[in-house]
Amino acid sequence: MSGLGDKIEGKADEVKGDVKEKVGDATDNRSLQAEGLGDQAAGEAKQAIGEAKEALNDVDDDRRV
Repeated sequence: MSGLGDKIEGKADEVKGDVKEKVGDATDNRSLQAEGLGDQAAGEAKQAIGEAKEALNDVDDDRRV
């Protein structure tokens, strides 16, 4: 997957996790809250991976010029 794809997927996971956490808060469902926090963390990690991939591609592009 490309860096941009990872960033988009990561943001989607982060938003999904935020919704789960808020629903868990509203319903006092600790399991759903925890799942939401986990999704948010995974989303942030995917976004970081996407940023790293893009940075590596930029370096590679600079070396080819």
